[in-house]
Amino acid sequence: MVCETKIVADEHEAIAGTKKDSIIVSSSQMWTSSSPSPSALESKVEKRDQVFIREFERSDHEEVRRIFTEGIMERIPNSAFRGLKQQTRTQFIYAFLTVMCYVMTKSFTLTFCAPFILMGARYYYSRKVILNYLDCALHTDMADIEGYYMKPTGSCFWVAVLQGQVVGIVAAQGREDDNTVELRRMSVDSHFRGKGIAKALGRRVLEFAMLNNYSAVVLGTTAVKMAAHKLYESLGFRRVGETEDYTLPGMTRSSLERLFFQIRYSRYRLQLHEE
Repeated sequence: MVCETKIVADEHEAIAGTKKDSIIVSSSQMWTSSSPSPSALESKVEKRDQVFIREFERSDHEEVRRIFTEGIMERIPNSAFRGLKQQTRTQFIYAFLTVMCYVMTKSFTLTFCAPFILMGARYYYSRKVILNYLDCALHTDMADIEGYYMKPTGSCFWVAVLQGQVVGIVAAQGREDDNTVELRRMSVDSHFRGKGIAKALGRRVLEFAMLNNYSAVVLGTTAVKMAAHKLYESLGFRRVGETEDYTLPGMTRSSLERLFFQIRYSRYRLQLHEE
């Protein structure tokens, strides 16, 4: 199993915009500030609602891995069941197999059970593939966040902190070949969603890209839920391509795996300025 993640540079160099002001976000408003306002410090109620976005620290590692793992594990049922709605060809194949079950066996009982067996197989292979992908990620960039994101010039990793707890993560990885930065590893703790944290993390990456003079921000996602796609569009991203039968790192591409696991990969781009 091979899982590759591009490293931009071996050593970290200080560049303009690499270290930036922190972002403070309330549940009703998002704004940037180099230091907390006096009113925010004086009001305990407001302070509880504020999300503070800062750069990754070593002490965050366990919480970061937990949030990332939780987000990836959610994709197992989403890919197995919700994802089927996007796979018209697969729906036809499953219907054909169900009909053939009756033709071959003349058994109403087996025919009735066939869809449940097919869905069980989808869940099994979705779990197998996604666990392989998770293992791959946890042994590459998510095992060495400092080496992959904090040390290379033009890359960074941030955490969102609410009430002293890490509740969200996002990374930016610079690409020198086309002067773009990739938004990666965005995830928010399921207990703290709906507070604008994901949008604030996304804006952090956009700010980083502008301060470092990147021409565009790009991202790729296999998210099944429409909420994720609407989030990217609300940040200004435009969908520029899709791959219907995408190969995740860790996939074997066996015939059974291809029959019971399919995933759509969407590519987004936000152009900041022309080259």
